[in-house]
Amino acid sequence: MLIIGIAGGTGCGKTTVVEQIMNELPDGEVGIISQDSYYKDTTGLTYEERVNINFDHPKSIDFKLLRQHLTTLKAGNSIEQPVYSFVDHNRTKETITTLPKRVMIVEGILILSKPKIRNMFDIKIFVHADSDERLIRRLKRDIAERGRDIDEVLTRYQTTLKPMHQQFIEPMKEYADLIIPNNKYNTVAVDIVRTIINDKLD
Repeated sequence: MLIIGIAGGTGCGKTTVVEQIMNELPDGEVGIISQDSYYKDTTGLTYEERVNINFDHPKSIDFKLLRQHLTTLKAGNSIEQPVYSFVDHNRTKETITTLPKRVMIVEGILILSKPKIRNMFDIKIFVHADSDERLIRRLKRDIAERGRDIDEVLTRYQTTLKPMHQQFIEPMKEYADLIIPNNKYNTVAVDIVRTIINDKLD
């Protein structure tokens, strides 16, 4: 099994890069794990307390469970991947059965911040987009998909997203094997990733 870690700031276009890579590989050979599924269980907190959690800090992620799941998949066994609700700010009771594949892609803003997780990746990719572009994408997504209003998103960007990006995400570029500028469909970068994957799988 080949494990690929894809990191980058919020709204940088990680999902697009993941889709581009998946399109270059045979059907049924790629599995996806999202860091968003591994936010810590906040059942013991009130809704007001959950709303105030800094979800852009590494402490908000259950990295221990993520590492256990990656180890289980690498051993050839399936996992029950948590499902997280961004409306309720908590895990749901549902899980997604995730089977081991030849290529597993792990994507998320903070996945390169923990050495024990980072060292499990065979290929580490950082997707770069400028801050204005990332803010625009974040606004569109959070308002349309997560029930936020524009003032809430802008306040969160200034108070947590931007400083957390500068402290925990941007410095992780140094650990990346490949940095992809995601201002358009980057065929050269995706071709390089496909070549690396095929070389490692052969």
